[in-house]
Amino acid sequence: MSKDIKKVVLAYSGGLDTSVILAWIKETYDCEVVTLTADLGQGEELDGIEEKALSTGAVKAYVEDLQEEFARDFIFPMFRAGAIYEGRYMLGTSIARPLIAKRLVDIAVAEGAQAVAHGATGKGNDQVRFELSVTALAPGLRTIAPWREWDLKSRTDCINFAKSHGIQTPMSHAKPYSCDRNLLHCSFEGGELEEPWNEPGPQSYAMCVPVEQAPDAAEIITIDFEKGDAVAINGEKLTPAGIMLKLNELGGKHGIGRVDMVENRFVGMKSRGVYETPGGAILFAAHRDLEGITMDRELMSLRDSLIPRYAGMIYNGFWYAPEREAIQAFIDKSQEHVTGTVRIKLYKGQVIPLGRRSPFSLYDSALATFEEDEVYNQADAAGFIRLQGLRLRGFAKR
Repeated sequence: MSKDIKKVVLAYSGGLDTSVILAWIKETYDCEVVTLTADLGQGEELDGIEEKALSTGAVKAYVEDLQEEFARDFIFPMFRAGAIYEGRYMLGTSIARPLIAKRLVDIAVAEGAQAVAHGATGKGNDQVRFELSVTALAPGLRTIAPWREWDLKSRTDCINFAKSHGIQTPMSHAKPYSCDRNLLHCSFEGGELEEPWNEPGPQSYAMCVPVEQAPDAAEIITIDFEKGDAVAINGEKLTPAGIMLKLNELGGKHGIGRVDMVENRFVGMKSRGVYETPGGAILFAAHRDLEGITMDRELMSLRDSLIPRYAGMIYNGFWYAPEREAIQAFIDKSQEHVTGTVRIKLYKGQVIPLGRRSPFSLYDSALATFEEDEVYNQADAAGFIRLQGLRLRGFAKR
């Protein structure tokens, strides 16, 4: 192994994989390991994780609460764009990786490390997301990806390695899924989900109740937006992270935001996953509804044409690429007047907009009415239709 690597900063969760990786890097590279544990609102108890990292061999352990930065600088810009991958996935795991990579780089620079490391496998998307982000931010840093280097081939091998090195881990053969949880979502992969025909099991619920168990009574809420970002729920001003936490609570209670899909990974394979995005599903629907009265038709059409490309950039790991940043500038310009309030009904897995208002509304009731008006001459439509039909008449004659 390279002798010029003296210190490595590892993205550390405290689970089986990263605990084994910590010990493996230290042993294999004969170097110091610094850990970063990013609290992105995963809902797991992080007490004691610093001590665990140190007892497993880390020389220093960073444990950072990044929830507000995650919501403000990553989730909210993505939702301003209306980004959704392959029509269904709200990118909960994808959008977290560039923030973790950013902090890995920051700490590596501060600590004088020569490399960063992650626990993503060689089959997944996360390896690409981490490493492209690091490349964009600090091209001189090396990245160590143990799943592509070591001779451990399975979780069983990792469990045996942990036992032989005295590493305490709660992981066992009984764990049914590979999960990722943060402020935006919880994902489930593996187990019975590896057969696309199988129904997800009862343990694949973390943030949402099954829709059959959702309350029989609907709940009506309001969400206030300023320039495309949610700022208040039911009139109560909240921080970006506070918005996500409250919407997750509301959406989870009503069984909102579960998606079961087979997606196309960037590395080329298809993968089946179950995603719970309760707050995100509410936010997405409310934001889109408010845009209906505040965005110009052609502006919305142009923005919508960019959604698949923008979502693909996030999914594939190009958050820090110049094209994503350029599109973001356009997106943010398009959101300047997406300000107002949406009233929503939450019921049995559904998000149902009931009303919307905005000081920048483009809706003109005098124009839209079916009653008599004095602002629209219906006879004008005849000339408009004739002009629109010119090319069609020419095509038909040919």
